[in-house]
Amino acid sequence: MGEVVQFPGRTSTARQPEPDLLWRELVGDRLRRERQDRGERLTDVAQRAGVSTQYLSEVERGLKDASSEMLHAITGALGLTVRQLAARVTASADTMCLAA
Repeated sequence: MGEVVQFPGRTSTARQPEPDLLWRELVGDRLRRERQDRGERLTDVAQRAGVSTQYLSEVERGLKDASSEMLHAITGALGLTVRQLAARVTASADTMCLAA
């Protein structure tokens, strides 16, 4: 193995700060936690929401930016409103939310 060499003038090896999460990532994480807290499977929620399991999985992982209509369907399948979801996301987020 090689050794780590410091560049001249660099006095700190501190890690760079983590970038702020995107809104879709925060929403997806919250949706996943809501579903898991209810002990429900991805398939069950997707079926009630009228979306594919693959789509819901991608939304939960923050890969898809769901439209307001899709969020309405997904939150409804979880017994929530879009407003409740947004409030829970912003209440639990300790970082700034960036819309993409």
